[in-house]
Amino acid sequence: MTKFLCCTLLLLDISVRWTVQETPHPKYIHYDPITSHRLMCDQCPPGTYVKRHCTASAKTECAPCPDQSYADEWNNNEKCHYCNVICKELQYEKIKCTSTGNRVCECVEGRYLKLEFCLKHATCPPGFGVIQKGTPESDTICERCPEGYFSNDTSSKAACQMHTNCSALSLKLAQKGDSTHDNVCQGEENDKLDQQCRIDVTLCEEAFFRFIVPKKLSLSSPWLNTLMDSLPGMKISLENRERIKQKSSVQDQTFLLLKLWKEQNKDHNTVKNIVQGIDLCENSVLKHIGHLNISLEQLSILMDNLPGKPVGREETEQIFRMCKSSEPVLKLLNLWRINNKDRDTIKSLTLGLKHLKSYHFPKTTIQGFRKVVKFLHSLTMYKLYQKLFLEMLGNQVHLVKMRRG
Repeated sequence: MTKFLCCTLLLLDISVRWTVQETPHPKYIHYDPITSHRLMCDQCPPGTYVKRHCTASAKTECAPCPDQSYADEWNNNEKCHYCNVICKELQYEKIKCTSTGNRVCECVEGRYLKLEFCLKHATCPPGFGVIQKGTPESDTICERCPEGYFSNDTSSKAACQMHTNCSALSLKLAQKGDSTHDNVCQGEENDKLDQQCRIDVTLCEEAFFRFIVPKKLSLSSPWLNTLMDSLPGMKISLENRERIKQKSSVQDQTFLLLKLWKEQNKDHNTVKNIVQGIDLCENSVLKHIGHLNISLEQLSILMDNLPGKPVGREETEQIFRMCKSSEPVLKLLNLWRINNKDRDTIKSLTLGLKHLKSYHFPKTTIQGFRKVVKFLHSLTMYKLYQKLFLEMLGNQVHLVKMRRG
């Protein structure tokens, strides 16, 4: 066995030696300047150049390439190539100049080379995903998200994501997704959070309803009965009136009653106009409040500076942690309104803003709140009321209010 192994190794060694010996160097033709004889000289390997050509009695003499020059292949050149590549703006040196290769430059991360310029990779807008990421040599390739997928971001790297399968998570589908939004799933925990962050009467509804709701008016008031009987569409049942009366404050009774009337008559033309007007108002409120990124400390200071009975610190912290985006501000103002039933939320917010400068509140935050107050106090809401209610009911409601006065 040992003899067999030794013989095998010996044969392999002979085979390797024969292979090496049989691999000839590339040749080039050279004419001896003295004898004019045609010679076949060996070329020089990469990283070297021909220092002396071969003669009838001597082989080619090669020498290493000097600094900042290279030879990337077998050659018969009498000097090496100069490393002539220079990295430009927005490029970096990916490979250094060596004796066997030129310098290689590449565009920095997020850019690609086109016509000698490093251009920024394209970004795919919401509704589109990346199907091929950009490279230093090519741009990003985007594609519209197919059915069942979405992208809600502007990105040069993110692909479309599959809609969340709510049923697989033992949740119900609350809102079907599209190309820019994921499915919204909802379970018992989400229901609780939504319920806790929900607002019974929004700032815009309050601003609108205040024009037709006298202060300290109960459901037993003849004025309110006249109003309810005069509203178009489906009437509020006596059962619902009684339920609202038992569970709500005097002021909220009318607010919630009008809101219920609005919700159960969504298809009525007049109510559609009211909903549209209030939606425009709420979009404006969110535009001014939604981007403020108010901290917990700032929110607590704001609530402490509102007149009347404040919302507790613990409750403020709980709402801040639980609700998202602009919800904490609106929810806490709603809670303050419930604690201070006889006060006007919007006027009280105006008073609270006067004291915030002394707390070094960011100007953008104060300006955002002031724009909201200005919008709610503007003629916009009154014109909506005047157009919809006074035209809808004629002068009946107006006359009843005058008699009350």
